[in-house]
Amino acid sequence: MSQRASVLEAQIVQMVRKAGALLADPNAVRTVAAKSQTDYVTNVDTAVQNLLRDQLYALDPEVQFLGEEGSKDAIDPKRPFWILDPVDGTTNLIHRFRHSAISLALAEDGEVTFGLVYQPYTGECFTARRGAGAFCNGQPISVSKAGTLGDSLLSAGTVPGRRELADAAFRQMRTLYNRCQDVRRTGCASLDLCWVACGRLEGYVELALQPWDYAAGLLLVEEAGGRVTAPDGSRLSLTQGSGVLASNGILHSELITLLHQ
Repeated sequence: MSQRASVLEAQIVQMVRKAGALLADPNAVRTVAAKSQTDYVTNVDTAVQNLLRDQLYALDPEVQFLGEEGSKDAIDPKRPFWILDPVDGTTNLIHRFRHSAISLALAEDGEVTFGLVYQPYTGECFTARRGAGAFCNGQPISVSKAGTLGDSLLSAGTVPGRRELADAAFRQMRTLYNRCQDVRRTGCASLDLCWVACGRLEGYVELALQPWDYAAGLLLVEEAGGRVTAPDGSRLSLTQGSGVLASNGILHSELITLLHQ
């Protein structure tokens, strides 16, 4: 476990909880700008990122910062760096769907050593430290023990930012749907990963995400006893985007096989 994350965890949780009030305020969204046809940034995204970036630098100026919004400074992966999604689920936020989160991770020596995902509408704060377990509001969590897809509830993304992948995504969703109890689509990758970690979902797949979408959730799932890889089973990058497959671990190999039929 990272000594840095251990020492700062209580302060970081408090910082993120306070920043989460901006998401929970139903009147907070005042401006919406399109980064692409299906990708948006609001004043809330920018405000949360600026607030947390400044506070994280104040806590430890030696740690680099990678955030979703604005310019992307060059990251040296050999040195520690924060990975922040200030609003995961911006489209949900714009529509007051009340299913968005702040996702923050610390990467050191090529792996995530600390992860935090905060859902301000429910007050659930998911945290994990490498080698120390996964928690929701301080209580230990673990993945589902379901051993068959027939006993499983899965989540599958629709890759709105990569519409050229939509046909493949919906084919995969139908394949999974045919084998499991049902499929969900929530529009917030970090929370889908948390829900795998705490046993609400047995698996989650999305064909195109960025490190800020999955870095914190990756550690949460692993520390809760599950697995997270790319859909082909390969290791995820913390500096470049990738598809993501998360599961309770028991079903992982079967899900990889199904996704590549």
